[in-house]
Amino acid sequence: MKKFLAMLTAIVMVSMLAACGGNEGASGGNGSNDENTIEMWHIETGEKAKYLEDIVAQFEKENSGTKVKLIRIPNDAYKQKLAVAMSGGNPPDIFQSWGGGWLKNFVDQGNVLDITEEVNQDVFLENAIANTTFDEKVYGVPLGLSTDLIFYNKEIFAKYNLEEPKTYEEFVNVIETLKENNIIPLALANKTKWPGAYYLMNFATRIAGPELFDSAFNREGRGFDDPAYVKAGEYIQELVEMEAFNPGANGLPYDEGRSRQLMYSGEAAMMDMTTSFINNMRAESPDFEEKLGFFPFPTVPDGKGKITDIGAATGPVFSVSEGANKQDLAVQLINDFTTKENAQIYTNTTGALTGVKGAVPDDEFLKPIYELVQNATFMQMPYDQTLPPELAEVHKDTTQALFGLSMTPEEAAEKMEAKAKELLDK
Repeated sequence: MKKFLAMLTAIVMVSMLAACGGNEGASGGNGSNDENTIEMWHIETGEKAKYLEDIVAQFEKENSGTKVKLIRIPNDAYKQKLAVAMSGGNPPDIFQSWGGGWLKNFVDQGNVLDITEEVNQDVFLENAIANTTFDEKVYGVPLGLSTDLIFYNKEIFAKYNLEEPKTYEEFVNVIETLKENNIIPLALANKTKWPGAYYLMNFATRIAGPELFDSAFNREGRGFDDPAYVKAGEYIQELVEMEAFNPGANGLPYDEGRSRQLMYSGEAAMMDMTTSFINNMRAESPDFEEKLGFFPFPTVPDGKGKITDIGAATGPVFSVSEGANKQDLAVQLINDFTTKENAQIYTNTTGALTGVKGAVPDDEFLKPIYELVQNATFMQMPYDQTLPPELAEVHKDTTQALFGLSMTPEEAAEKMEAKAKELLDK
């Protein structure tokens, strides 16, 4: 991992030096030399950014003499900038992450403050706080929570007498009907690789049940070449070969919104995506909301996974650097972000779910998703946020190759397991 970070630093350092004056002043970590200033890096925009600003304003009012320097960094650049700051020993006092393996990487470097004794873990959903807990120590507070669903156009489904599929067989029947009527069944923009990875994760969990990933990741008997992963790849390629996705899906970047536009225009009927889709839709095509429905990923024949086993992700997660200025106050601030009262404000103003217990959204569209999360029998966090970064890249690369039919399911699984042995068998 140290070799990987050193390589990453070398690759990005030149561009970092060129850009060090941009991104609203993000030039390193602990950027202010003022001992009364807490520097915080984040990626949020819109209502989520305003939420942070409002909590910070109240915090500054209650802690006279302490200032919080909020620095927003664009999402695409954030991970690289923070990795460089961490490896250079100059991180911000507070930083945003998604928990999981990406956060653990910095924990293992000794760069993240252990806040176990300063955080009330009972405030959070068990699966959410587990994603920031390593070796029974807590290193971050999970404010946000998203879940992975298949969104669909209710108008199209009604026109062709289609019902929400609960099984793979029903799913295929829906796909065939849509194709017969010249509608793209599934919109996908997979240039950035992570959107397609949800299919692999969902199929694997449906085939083998919740224990599969943890067993492979923790090296407890199963591997990433398990027959279930091979079968998951076969399901993906079956969908590709039946032309379930829009042409050229692997070449489309998700952030540009092309896959969402296919949904809004009625050219496509379904899309597997996180609940971030809802806020995207409300900003880009608010009239589409009356047409929007959702359902959990279908079960598969003879599968051990339940339809109540869902994909989920924490984020934003807020952590404090080990060498942070005003550590006690920095911890107080991240706790302020995640009080039940403030979490209720967060979900109501941002249209996002939260990892804090009891924050029930007023939003009528979100309420059934909230109930789905509360009744989940298992929540699978994204592999690319749980695995070490180098293995996460192999996971995304091999999954994208499955969609491109440039690698067989067996080859993809073998490549993943080979890298897992190199990185995890220690």
